[in-house]
Amino acid sequence: MNMDHRIVSAFRACGGDPRVAGAARALSWAGEHGALWLAAGLTGAAVDGPRRGAWLRGTALTAGAHLASMGVKRVVRRPRPAHVQPLVRTAGRHSFPSSHATSAAAAAVAFGALGARAAWPLAGAVCLSRLVAGVHYPSDVAAGAALGALTAHLGAAWMRGGVRG
Repeated sequence: MNMDHRIVSAFRACGGDPRVAGAARALSWAGEHGALWLAAGLTGAAVDGPRRGAWLRGTALTAGAHLASMGVKRVVRRPRPAHVQPLVRTAGRHSFPSSHATSAAAAAVAFGALGARAAWPLAGAVCLSRLVAGVHYPSDVAAGAALGALTAHLGAAWMRGGVRG
């Protein structure tokens, strides 16, 4: 068994605790299709009038990163872990990269730049939840997080309104 398999097995074993399993299920549900992050960005836009545009552009970057991850999944087509029983149902059969991790990291970079301190720890929890749920390998999560962070980083100037297009 390779390292990716061993790591996902160890994290999935943590899901034997009902509290951990419940948290993983809740985070998986909230992060589906980037919903948690889109809601957070729209809420930021609603309550932070002076930076409404930055919040909306950060939300757009997060959505764009999520869409990019879905495109990569269609190309790579890596199957999800089959050696563990998943805690949650998934929207698709492919695991690389983790779209939950992609949108989480994009939101952490974008919204973190706007002062949302909870974005980073919440993004980390969403990423870990995919391992505990047994639906991704660590390399799926790492690749998704890298894709999301890179997308948000590349769009940072636009998000701040520095680039008009």
